Amino acid sequence: MGLPYNMNWAGLLQILLVIIHTSQVTCGSIQFSVQEERKPDTLVGSLSKHFQPPYQLLTQEYLWMDEHTGNFYTNERRIDRESLCPEETKAEGCFVLHNAIVGPSGDLVQFPVIIEDINDNAPHFQNSEIRLKVSEDVAVGSSFVLDDLAQDADTGHNGQLSYHLQGSGGDFSIKAKEDELLIMLVVQTALDREIRDLYQMQLVATDCGTHPLNTSVVLTVTVTDVNDNCPSFGPDSPRSTTIPGDSPKNMVVTRVIATDPDTGPNGAIVYSLSPQVSERAKKLLTLDSRTGYIRLKQDLQNNNSEELVLKVLASGPHCPPADTWVTISVLPKATQDLTIKIGFIAEHHNQTMVLPENQPPTVLAVLELEGDSSSKGSSLAIEGDMPFSLSPQSGKYLLSTSKPLDYEIQSEYHISVVVQGISSESSVISLSRQVIRVMVEDVNDNAPHFLQSHYQLEVEENNQPGITLLQVSASDADSGNKGRVTYRLHEYTSAIFTIDSDTGQMSVLAPLDREQQQEYKLTVFARDSGSPPLESQATIIIRVLDQNDNAPVFSTPHFIFFIPENAPPFTQVGRIEVIDLDEGENGSTELRLGNSSTPFVVDNTQRTLRTTTSLDRETVDHYELYVLVSDSGYPVALTSTAIVTVFVEDINDNQPKVILPSSNSSCLALSPSTLVGSTITKIYAIDEDSGLNSEITYSVIAPGPAQQTNPFQVDSRSGDITLNHQLSQKDMGMHHLFIVVRDNGKPTPLYTTVWVNLLVNESTEHCTLDRAPTWTGTSDLVQSPSMAPICEVKPVRSDLYMYVGMILMLVSLVLFLVTLCLYLKYKSLQKPKREYIKENEIPLRLKDKYYSDE
Repeated sequence: MGLPYNMNWAGLLQILLVIIHTSQVTCGSIQFSVQEERKPDTLVGSLSKHFQPPYQLLTQEYLWMDEHTGNFYTNERRIDRESLCPEETKAEGCFVLHNAIVGPSGDLVQFPVIIEDINDNAPHFQNSEIRLKVSEDVAVGSSFVLDDLAQDADTGHNGQLSYHLQGSGGDFSIKAKEDELLIMLVVQTALDREIRDLYQMQLVATDCGTHPLNTSVVLTVTVTDVNDNCPSFGPDSPRSTTIPGDSPKNMVVTRVIATDPDTGPNGAIVYSLSPQVSERAKKLLTLDSRTGYIRLKQDLQNNNSEELVLKVLASGPHCPPADTWVTISVLPKATQDLTIKIGFIAEHHNQTMVLPENQPPTVLAVLELEGDSSSKGSSLAIEGDMPFSLSPQSGKYLLSTSKPLDYEIQSEYHISVVVQGISSESSVISLSRQVIRVMVEDVNDNAPHFLQSHYQLEVEENNQPGITLLQVSASDADSGNKGRVTYRLHEYTSAIFTIDSDTGQMSVLAPLDREQQQEYKLTVFARDSGSPPLESQATIIIRVLDQNDNAPVFSTPHFIFFIPENAPPFTQVGRIEVIDLDEGENGSTELRLGNSSTPFVVDNTQRTLRTTTSLDRETVDHYELYVLVSDSGYPVALTSTAIVTVFVEDINDNQPKVILPSSNSSCLALSPSTLVGSTITKIYAIDEDSGLNSEITYSVIAPGPAQQTNPFQVDSRSGDITLNHQLSQKDMGMHHLFIVVRDNGKPTPLYTTVWVNLLVNESTEHCTLDRAPTWTGTSDLVQSPSMAPICEVKPVRSDLYMYVGMILMLVSLVLFLVTLCLYLKYKSLQKPKREYIKENEIPLRLKDKYYSDE
């Protein structure tokens, strides 16, 4: 059976201690269940079907119980099955053990509450996109395993997932193997990278709950190239061209272009001349194997027409070469050359014009054709595709830019301006040319560009000062100083961070403390050296990782708690508050007691100290405990200690105990000549309670008239019995004082009673009673002590003595001898009895001082 994640070993030990200190533990097969996320006060179950009231729920983290009905309900704390139960226990069920005390005898029962899953968690993918590469020559029906499976925190049907594709267009499908927990992408149609090289679809995961939840992730399939195409020449490939007989060396005659739909090395094309090309063509012309440009090897000085025929080959990897034919007609040079006169308008140096980039279309120069006036119909033109234009105006030509120039794309242009004429066959021929050089001047139009706009890194706290955190890098497309980048941090950045302005290497100068700040967000700037300078920025997020550098701390080094001695077992004594500034396992703490044999246990769930048995102040009035707290940090757990003093508060649970007199049958003889105010005897009692509960008062219980004629009084505080007025003849005889000894306990005082028997007699020899007097009044001695009747005063042998004396005075001397004999005989009969009494009585007078432990 699995255990909830929060039922640690300390919790098991606590339950074991509870079982040991409980008179009877009731175990059974009862269990209850409740769905997670239920609202507060939802009925979960009842113990009334199994046990008698009353009921007390000890584990109240998620439930509360009605102590009269035994029904228990959910409380305000939300029950989340996924947080209660770890991943490994899902298949075995999720339950929380609860303890309750039930029945009049206080039996402890333990029962599980099963947490039932609901479909409250949607599936989720770990990544936002799944990327897959598939070769274009893959066979239809091939399958590819997708590693990124969706996860669902629910269990059972709520956690079972199914998958399907959206937006695949029928080119792909999904196949799932439930037993192997795999999903595979299946190719449904033939792929051709040259037609489509990228597919983007939605992989949808849906759970099997009653109300299904779903999520999706972008599935991107890139079709990789194979060498399934060969180079070929298009229909627009040049077949023939004409050049003048005075063309200069390195002039571009024409260009051949072949295409290969493949990419990368598969699409590489190499141009070459066929071995069938004539030696004359090889001598005059050269072919660039990479670009396909055909150029002149030398200056031409042809006075006659000539035709050169080239066979050009285009080869690719593992392909037969494609070929095309190029015919080049060489015209005789003109008898008088036509020249181009250039009038510069733009800034120029050494016949080279300099133009800042990003300028709108601008006139650069005025061109004029000079030479043989018979060469009518001649015109100027720009050779090739270039961002320049020639526009005729009044027999001259304006050379202009056709769009803004960009230094970062091309920094130098060679404009080839040719003179074109009409041949005898009415075809356009190039009579001469002139190359005009244009330099593009760089301006600071590009801000530095960071390789990434956001940096994230993690650093453990307590690092060594000066360690390097990371190195940022930014590039600038401009040239010279305009492209030289320096780095700086935001002006409000903490001074503990620094960055090298040239290299972008960032360091921290002081140890970081996660407990002070666990994350830093910095802004770094990259600035070029242009005028004015341009700047860009990037964000750096530094997360400080925790180390176990803080021991747990008690809220106070000395906890003082009070608990009444009549508290039942498992009563909460007080809360022990602990703080650990670390996080995670480093901040997870556990309490334990350092004392091995105390009637207390630590409840780690609620961080409280509880009793395990009933306490008795009269046995132990306070406890000194040592409580330890340890974290779960790595590599070494840290521990702190605190002192806990628990004072056991007194309750009035002990009656006063009378020490003197020790018996209700004791008797004390008192002479009638005793002086008024004399202390006759003393009542001494003790009370094992403390405070007001142990303060004792003494009072005589007697009716009004008896109280007024009573010659004795009791001091309510000391218990001393003194003579109130002078004894007279009417006071002769036995006096029974019924004394109530009461404490001042709250809410109801406790009391005990004792009889003090005093015999007023001329003879002060020891007296005794055959039996203790009997109280015939009310039993409510504490509430109304003064209204209770006292038993009648019983004259004993003192009356007999008085009558005998009177008779002796009246009778004659004759009878004196008889009476004297009778008296002596009577005394001889009483002597053994008195000796017996003397051996067994306990005197009321205090001969020695009484000492107690109080």
